[in-house]
Amino acid sequence: MDRAEKKELVTTLNGVFKGAAAVVVAHYSGLTVAQMSILRRQMKRQGAGVKVAKNRLAKKALEGTDVAHVAPLLKGPTVIAYSSDPVTAPKVAVEFAKGHDKFVILGGAMGATALNLDGVKALAALPTLDELRAKIVGLIQAPATKIAQVVNAPAQKLARVFGAYAQKSEAA
Repeated sequence: MDRAEKKELVTTLNGVFKGAAAVVVAHYSGLTVAQMSILRRQMKRQGAGVKVAKNRLAKKALEGTDVAHVAPLLKGPTVIAYSSDPVTAPKVAVEFAKGHDKFVILGGAMGATALNLDGVKALAALPTLDELRAKIVGLIQAPATKIAQVVNAPAQKLARVFGAYAQKSEAA
Protein backbone atom coordinates (compact mmCIF):
# COMPACT_ATOMS: atom_id res chain seq x y z
CA MET A 1 0.00 0.00 0.00
CA ASP A 2 1.58 3.30 -1.04
CA ARG A 3 1.23 6.68 0.67
CA ALA A 4 -1.66 7.89 -1.47
CA GLU A 5 -3.69 4.76 -0.69
CA LYS A 6 -2.91 5.09 3.01
CA LYS A 7 -3.93 8.75 3.01
CA GLU A 8 -7.18 7.90 1.21
CA LEU A 9 -7.91 5.10 3.72
CA VAL A 10 -7.28 7.44 6.68
CA THR A 11 -9.59 10.06 5.14
CA THR A 12 -12.31 7.46 4.53
CA LEU A 13 -12.01 6.06 8.06
CA ASN A 14 -12.07 9.57 9.52
CA GLY A 15 -15.36 10.22 7.72
CA VAL A 16 -16.76 6.93 9.02
CA PHE A 17 -15.76 7.77 12.60
CA LYS A 18 -17.20 11.30 12.40
CA GLY A 19 -20.55 9.96 11.18
CA ALA A 20 -20.76 7.07 13.62
CA ALA A 21 -22.96 7.31 16.70
CA ALA A 22 -21.52 4.05 18.04
CA VAL A 23 -18.21 2.27 17.51
CA VAL A 24 -17.35 -1.22 18.78
CA VAL A 25 -13.78 -2.55 18.80
CA ALA A 26 -13.19 -6.32 18.92
CA HIS A 27 -10.48 -8.91 18.35
CA TYR A 28 -11.19 -11.30 15.52
CA SER A 29 -8.14 -13.57 15.62
CA GLY A 30 -9.11 -17.11 14.66
CA LEU A 31 -12.26 -16.27 12.71
CA THR A 32 -12.50 -17.68 9.22
CA VAL A 33 -13.17 -15.58 6.15
CA ALA A 34 -16.66 -17.10 5.97
CA GLN A 35 -17.40 -16.06 9.56
CA MET A 36 -16.16 -12.51 8.88
CA SER A 37 -18.40 -12.43 5.80
CA ILE A 38 -21.35 -13.43 7.96
CA LEU A 39 -20.53 -10.59 10.37
CA ARG A 40 -20.28 -8.12 7.50
CA ARG A 41 -23.62 -9.28 6.06
CA GLN A 42 -25.37 -9.05 9.44
CA MET A 43 -24.00 -5.55 10.01
CA LYS A 44 -24.94 -4.39 6.52
CA ARG A 45 -28.47 -5.85 6.85
CA GLN A 46 -28.98 -3.79 10.01
CA GLY A 47 -27.50 -0.60 8.53
CA ALA A 48 -24.10 -0.81 10.22
CA GLY A 49 -20.60 -1.44 8.90
CA VAL A 50 -17.36 -3.24 9.68
CA LYS A 51 -13.81 -2.15 8.92
CA VAL A 52 -10.53 -3.97 9.34
CA ALA A 53 -7.60 -1.58 9.06
CA LYS A 54 -4.07 -1.35 10.28
CA ASN A 55 -4.16 -0.08 13.85
CA ARG A 56 -1.69 2.71 13.14
CA LEU A 57 -3.86 4.03 10.28
CA ALA A 58 -7.04 3.65 12.32
CA LYS A 59 -5.49 5.64 15.18
CA LYS A 60 -4.61 8.45 12.74
CA ALA A 61 -8.17 8.38 11.41
CA LEU A 62 -9.57 8.63 14.95
CA GLU A 63 -7.80 11.93 15.60
CA GLY A 64 -10.25 14.83 15.79
CA THR A 65 -13.37 12.67 16.18
CA ASP A 66 -15.72 12.16 19.13
CA VAL A 67 -14.73 8.50 19.38
CA ALA A 68 -10.96 9.14 19.53
CA HIS A 69 -10.76 7.62 23.02
CA VAL A 70 -11.07 4.08 21.58
CA ALA A 71 -7.52 4.36 20.20
CA PRO A 72 -5.93 2.48 23.16
CA LEU A 73 -8.12 -0.54 22.31
CA LEU A 74 -6.48 -0.86 18.90
CA LYS A 75 -3.85 -3.48 19.69
CA GLY A 76 -3.51 -6.75 17.86
CA PRO A 77 -5.91 -7.97 15.17
CA THR A 78 -8.87 -5.64 15.65
CA VAL A 79 -12.08 -5.08 13.78
CA ILE A 80 -14.12 -1.89 14.08
CA ALA A 81 -17.92 -2.03 13.87
CA TYR A 82 -19.80 1.24 13.51
CA SER A 83 -23.32 2.55 12.95
CA SER A 84 -25.14 5.84 12.72
CA ASP A 85 -27.67 4.44 15.20
CA PRO A 86 -26.18 4.11 18.72
CA VAL A 87 -27.68 0.65 19.27
CA THR A 88 -27.26 -1.25 16.00
CA ALA A 89 -23.49 -1.93 15.91
CA PRO A 90 -23.32 -3.04 19.58
CA LYS A 91 -26.42 -5.21 19.19
CA VAL A 92 -25.11 -7.05 16.12
CA ALA A 93 -21.59 -7.37 17.58
CA VAL A 94 -22.83 -8.81 20.89
CA GLU A 95 -25.18 -11.21 19.07
CA PHE A 96 -22.33 -12.35 16.81
CA ALA A 97 -19.98 -12.78 19.80
CA LYS A 98 -22.49 -15.16 21.44
CA GLY A 99 -22.10 -17.61 18.57
CA HIS A 100 -18.39 -17.11 17.92
CA ASP A 101 -16.10 -17.35 20.94
CA LYS A 102 -13.07 -16.12 18.93
CA PHE A 103 -14.79 -12.77 18.38
CA VAL A 104 -13.91 -10.87 21.57
CA ILE A 105 -15.41 -7.44 22.17
CA LEU A 106 -12.90 -5.10 23.79
CA GLY A 107 -15.02 -1.99 24.19
CA GLY A 108 -16.27 0.92 22.20
CA ALA A 109 -17.75 4.37 22.21
CA MET A 110 -21.09 6.06 21.92
CA GLY A 111 -20.31 9.58 20.84
CA ALA A 112 -17.90 11.04 23.37
CA THR A 113 -18.72 8.33 25.95
CA ALA A 114 -16.22 5.49 26.30
CA LEU A 115 -17.71 2.03 26.76
CA ASN A 116 -16.19 -1.08 28.27
CA LEU A 117 -17.52 -4.58 27.50
CA ASP A 118 -20.39 -4.20 29.98
CA GLY A 119 -21.30 -0.83 28.49
CA VAL A 120 -21.44 -2.33 24.99
CA LYS A 121 -23.64 -5.17 26.26
CA ALA A 122 -25.94 -2.71 28.05
CA LEU A 123 -26.25 -0.66 24.88
CA ALA A 124 -27.00 -3.81 22.89
CA ALA A 125 -29.86 -4.64 25.25
CA LEU A 126 -31.67 -1.42 24.34
CA PRO A 127 -34.30 -1.49 21.59
CA THR A 128 -33.32 -0.17 18.17
CA LEU A 129 -34.80 2.98 16.71
CA ASP A 130 -37.18 0.96 14.51
CA GLU A 131 -38.36 -1.09 17.51
CA LEU A 132 -39.02 2.11 19.46
CA ARG A 133 -40.98 3.57 16.56
CA ALA A 134 -43.10 0.41 16.35
CA LYS A 135 -43.84 0.59 20.09
CA ILE A 136 -44.84 4.25 19.85
CA VAL A 137 -47.14 3.58 16.90
CA GLY A 138 -48.68 0.67 18.82
CA LEU A 139 -49.25 2.88 21.86
CA ILE A 140 -50.83 5.60 19.73
CA GLN A 141 -53.11 3.12 17.94
CA ALA A 142 -54.18 1.30 21.10
CA PRO A 143 -56.58 4.02 22.40
CA ALA A 144 -58.23 4.33 18.97
CA THR A 145 -58.77 0.57 18.84
CA LYS A 146 -60.27 0.57 22.32
CA ILE A 147 -62.62 3.44 21.44
CA ALA A 148 -63.80 1.54 18.35
CA GLN A 149 -64.40 -1.57 20.48
CA VAL A 150 -66.41 0.39 23.07
CA VAL A 151 -68.52 2.08 20.39
CA ASN A 152 -69.26 -1.23 18.65
CA ALA A 153 -69.92 -3.16 21.88
CA PRO A 154 -73.55 -1.93 22.52
CA ALA A 155 -74.59 -2.80 18.96
CA GLN A 156 -73.08 -6.27 19.28
CA LYS A 157 -74.86 -6.84 22.60
CA LEU A 158 -78.20 -5.76 21.13
CA ALA A 159 -77.69 -8.10 18.19
CA ARG A 160 -76.99 -11.00 20.57
CA VAL A 161 -80.12 -10.23 22.64
CA PHE A 162 -82.32 -10.07 19.51
CA GLY A 163 -80.75 -13.30 18.27
CA ALA A 164 -81.46 -15.01 21.58
CA TYR A 165 -85.12 -13.87 21.54
CA ALA A 166 -85.48 -15.10 17.95
CA GLN A 167 -84.08 -18.54 18.86
CA LYS A 168 -86.34 -18.67 21.94
CA SER A 169 -89.48 -17.91 19.96
CA GLU A 170 -88.55 -20.45 17.23
CA ALA A 171 -88.02 -23.14 19.86
CA ALA A 172 -91.43 -22.47 21.44
